[in-house]
Amino acid sequence: MKRLTLIAILALVVLGGFGWNAPVTAQQPSKGKILYYRNAMGLPDTSPVPKKDQMGMDYIPVYEGEEPQGNQVSISPEKVQKLGVRTEAASRRTLTRPVRLVGTVQVDERRLYTVAPRFEGWIRQLYVNATGHTVKRGEPLMDVYSPELVSAQQEYLIALGGQRALRESDAQIQAGMEQLAEAALQRLRNWEVPEDELQRLRQEGQARQLLTLRAPVTGVVLEKAAVQGMRFMPGEALYRIADLASLWVLADVFEQDLGLVHSGQKVNVTVNAYPGKVFSGKVDFIYPVMNPQTRTARVHIDLPNPNGLLKPSMYASVELAAGQGGAPMVTIPTSAVIDSGARQLVLIDKGEGRYEPRPVKLGVQGDDYVQVLEGVKAGEPVVVSANFLIDAESNLKAALGSFGVPAAEPAPAPPGGHAGHGAGSPTMMPKGQ
Repeated sequence: MKRLTLIAILALVVLGGFGWNAPVTAQQPSKGKILYYRNAMGLPDTSPVPKKDQMGMDYIPVYEGEEPQGNQVSISPEKVQKLGVRTEAASRRTLTRPVRLVGTVQVDERRLYTVAPRFEGWIRQLYVNATGHTVKRGEPLMDVYSPELVSAQQEYLIALGGQRALRESDAQIQAGMEQLAEAALQRLRNWEVPEDELQRLRQEGQARQLLTLRAPVTGVVLEKAAVQGMRFMPGEALYRIADLASLWVLADVFEQDLGLVHSGQKVNVTVNAYPGKVFSGKVDFIYPVMNPQTRTARVHIDLPNPNGLLKPSMYASVELAAGQGGAPMVTIPTSAVIDSGARQLVLIDKGEGRYEPRPVKLGVQGDDYVQVLEGVKAGEPVVVSANFLIDAESNLKAALGSFGVPAAEPAPAPPGGHAGHGAGSPTMMPKGQ
């Protein structure tokens, strides 16, 4: 036993004579002098010698040239390359962000027409006898018979004949007959008898028993109350026709997006029936009241429909590009922001693997960019990828943990003992505080 103990002691002496120190010398030749060891989890604790934390994790060595300077953190070029750090310069731009709405396709109320005769009569012949039928302007809808209409035509013909017969009579009599003829003609016009029918009546001098009612517009029959042989009363709606060449989309805008929507704004509309096809329209009107339950306001959008692909009552997805307006503003990519909840920060690339954490005050946000009100100037490069990895790798949490605390003297540089904060990470006050 004594012999084995002696052999072990001699072995340790020999290895010590060769300077064997595995944890230290294995890394020194490639990276230089080790200044101190920092906590692997980013806690503000350092050690002049290798050690483990409470979880059994080894402290990470900090080599000469990697120590933070001022409020900056340093990362070796090899680690920067491994982390895939990418930067982008802050720049001035006008921010836009899409506002997405959901709505339904509706008939344009201004393109609705009703066929409602102004006289009493009966339907003798029905030409358009189905709902959904497409009609063209001037196409015959039905032939009607009306005793009142026939009587009015005869009165006009009598007055017109008397006017011709009394051409040589007293001027006062001629004026009276002319007034009678004009009154009978105006009565027919008030009943919306077409002008070509009145012209025929003058030329032929014979009243017709049937009057053909024609479509007032090119469109689709939405409602049909007319039945062949039925009697109708003045003002009774026999057809309801809609011109579907242009439609409305009624959509709801949330209260927070209402300021981004205005009349005349161009929109893109898609429907499930035609995947990938985009229909272009524009905001025509914003309703002046809000729905108190959903906290939304309704807008109607004019949407051309020349090919008739869109149908009323379709669901529609609406997207409009909402500009923030005004002059271009300083912006950075949204991926550059590290949001701790209490404040937002970015990493400024100072070159040669040095990064400065800087608090920022943010403004309006677009799709991929956000306005910077304070903290970053146009042209300054900010880290847009791997910024959270830099946070973990460079003990950034310890450096940022001191923001908002009154300035203090920097901790003594290791290896001189344990420091209350990470070495090279002095407490500092952010801008504007």
